[in-house]
Amino acid sequence: MIFAAGLGTRLKPLTETLPKALVPVAGKPLLFHVMQRLATFGYDDFVVNVHHFPDAIIKYLKNPDVAVEGRRIAVSDERALLRETGGGIRYARPLLEGSGSFLVHNVDILSDIDLAWFRAQARPQAISTILVSERKTQRYLLFDDDMRLVGWTNLATGEVRSPYGNIDVQKYRMLAFSGIHCMSDSIFDAFDKEKVGDRFPIIDFYVSVCDRYPVYGVCPKELRILDVGKVDTLAKAEEMLRELQQE
Repeated sequence: MIFAAGLGTRLKPLTETLPKALVPVAGKPLLFHVMQRLATFGYDDFVVNVHHFPDAIIKYLKNPDVAVEGRRIAVSDERALLRETGGGIRYARPLLEGSGSFLVHNVDILSDIDLAWFRAQARPQAISTILVSERKTQRYLLFDDDMRLVGWTNLATGEVRSPYGNIDVQKYRMLAFSGIHCMSDSIFDAFDKEKVGDRFPIIDFYVSVCDRYPVYGVCPKELRILDVGKVDTLAKAEEMLRELQQE
């Protein structure tokens, strides 16, 4: 599943006339680059959610660049309500459930992660396995020594969230979320049991239930990753794509 429904507010003024997923980098939309990267690792069955300029994305998905032979593309249409990440996954349930597991990838994330390796790290009991890194940020996910999620913190505000109560942040690994997850479709049963709503962030869900449903992190020794969320990152994105194509 590729998250392509966001408003792309950090990419204004570009996203005042087109969706974030279609912002061009190196002559092709971000959506193209993410789908090509996924296809490199054998993914040929895609679900793309839409909300902001939905018709433009739906039209592009019929373009020969991405609508290649043997590739299946389904649209999860959220134009009536922007459901955030967790709500978007829940809404796409009919398109995802029954697969056993599925990858979730933000459309504005570029990386050099070996997705086959990442997928192999998923533990059978986990409802989700999330790609994390040691990059510097203000908000971190917290993991124990077994890389099981235990909470979240914002270093700028001192806020800590954890179902385990008042935990000592310094006792845990603080790692940054990458926008890439490998989910078990058992997560839909967890959504049912926890009575989630139509609109919620998936990270908030992970943090609120990680004491009852195993969520694990995977932190590669080396990872190049770029959040193409601002106009000033577009040049960096082009450079990174050139490097990936040369490898």
